[in-house]
Amino acid sequence: MKGKVYLVGAGPGDPKLLTLRASELVQKADVVLYDRLVGRRILRLAPGTAIVQYVGRAAGDPTENQDNTNNLMIHYAKSHRTIVRLKGGDPTIFGRGGEEAEFLKSHKVKYEIVPGITSAVAAATYSGIPLTHRTYSSSVAFVTGHEDPQKKQAVVNWKNLAGSADTIVVMMGLSGIGRICRQLVAGGMDKKTPVAVIQHATTPRHATITGNASNIAARVRKNKVESPAVIIIGDVVSLGDTISWR
Repeated sequence: MKGKVYLVGAGPGDPKLLTLRASELVQKADVVLYDRLVGRRILRLAPGTAIVQYVGRAAGDPTENQDNTNNLMIHYAKSHRTIVRLKGGDPTIFGRGGEEAEFLKSHKVKYEIVPGITSAVAAATYSGIPLTHRTYSSSVAFVTGHEDPQKKQAVVNWKNLAGSADTIVVMMGLSGIGRICRQLVAGGMDKKTPVAVIQHATTPRHATITGNASNIAARVRKNKVESPAVIIIGDVVSLGDTISWR
């Protein structure tokens, strides 16, 4: 293979949170294959001669999209030197970066993984919510709320998770927030446990809706919260009003 594929995290949305390494690679890319949540301002860093191609997938889109992306990486690696596979957030936090690296490895394509700031952390920070705090939280669990539909059964055991971490961060879980909270409460979580839902984190459309495990689903519906959104569950959410800085 002539080229090398860079699996690059584009960060949570604010282009100023792009890492120096990510910016460097995008600016010298021959090909950029980007996901749905990558901002236009970041894409504009690519050279005018670069091939910039959308390969994103929204919820409900065919799973074959990933096969197409994999094939494109191989296709471009045969004829171009620098291929940037640009992903929102961090490529290895629910971003299929590990799967794509395995695929490239199996096809003997050189690759590098460039970490990015995950929205799981950035959403909380931009809302003044510290995921850990010496008084309130000594542990954090990052969980997907949208598992692979090809799995025979769900792997996340929400009832057990209820008592396993002080702070729970759920990504891609907006459509199932009511079910998730009900199962956490069934597992022993207090109904009054604070919950925050943060949409469009770090962008001009950043908004935070708060409630508790018993009423957050209703508040999400009332406020017409939309994806992408990050859900944060735990006592640290109560600090948002105190230390919010935006």
